[in-house]
Amino acid sequence: MMSEPAFQDQYPAEYAHCFGCGRLNPHGFHLKSHWDGEETVCRFTPGPEYTGGVPGFLYGGLIASLFDCHGAATAAAAKSREDGKPLSRFVTASLKVDFVLPTPMRTELEIRGKVRKIEGRKVTVELRLIAQGKTCATGSALMVRMKNPST
Repeated sequence: MMSEPAFQDQYPAEYAHCFGCGRLNPHGFHLKSHWDGEETVCRFTPGPEYTGGVPGFLYGGLIASLFDCHGAATAAAAKSREDGKPLSRFVTASLKVDFVLPTPMRTELEIRGKVRKIEGRKVTVELRLIAQGKTCATGSALMVRMKNPST
């Protein structure tokens, strides 16, 4: 599962500066997503600066960011797998997050993605955030492959 390079590490350098997942952003999260069977998985342990309005629990905007970046990586990997071509960059057209339980701080988070639909340049991804074995957030994202600027 984790022996292959992370999806984000396969993005061309000109598209590797995202705050969430860009390997070339010195201040970013450097998220790493991989296949785990038919799902994708990413793990992230947030620092104490990402606390929400209630001490001890995670800021919801960070959860949305994690879904955004992992969803884009999942879409890129799924489209690459379908087309048999290198990963291309996807951007978010729509993102929905449902906060199921407060997400605790100081624990590793597991973000999972599952592709629901691929239609041309569009990929719909279902997302879950799990902390301490409990699903704390669910969501979905509609991701769109960027057009090649040279075409």
